[in-house]
Amino acid sequence: MLELHEQAGHGTRAETVAPPAVEEGIRALAAVDRAVAWERAVRTWEGRLVMHAWSILKDASDARDIVQEVFVRAMREPRFFQPEFHMQAWLYRVTRNLCFNLVRDRRRREGLLLVASRSEAVHADPIERVFDEERQDEIADALGRLTEDHRTILRLRYYEDLSYAEIAGVLSLKLGTVMSRLSRARDRLLEVLGPERELLVASA
Repeated sequence: MLELHEQAGHGTRAETVAPPAVEEGIRALAAVDRAVAWERAVRTWEGRLVMHAWSILKDASDARDIVQEVFVRAMREPRFFQPEFHMQAWLYRVTRNLCFNLVRDRRRREGLLLVASRSEAVHADPIERVFDEERQDEIADALGRLTEDHRTILRLRYYEDLSYAEIAGVLSLKLGTVMSRLSRARDRLLEVLGPERELLVASA
């Protein structure tokens, strides 16, 4: 198993796009020596992936463990060095999914599926009341019918309780993009819930 190198500096962004030439260079190395190619891949993305995982988990040890697992899965992925395979996009997607799985499992073990209850505003956001409800089977089913972008941003906001600025950092988006995407995701979730939404909101 590859040993992960030292984490990159604290100034590293959650995601820095590697030039296409970087992936092409790694592919060229793999054609000659796959072990060297893996070392290059680890050196290229490890620090960024650790920072990305940490931005979700807020735990350095868990973040490093997640990234170790990501590279293990990458080594088992037969398409990794193939042309047209987007290495960086795949690595970030797997990292993000493993982080969300860890958070969900941790909360299930602790008996907590949602963040601590928030103080109710005078005009409570109905989507917050939906996520604060205990009937999570309906919510999980509705989330499963959304796009990946919408599921991700709703989980970051309502399960991870991240601010707009923190979400922008995790997803490498502009603040305005986060706000508009979150608004569309909220609307879509309430639309998918349909009549069930009224029952959940009324019982919250």
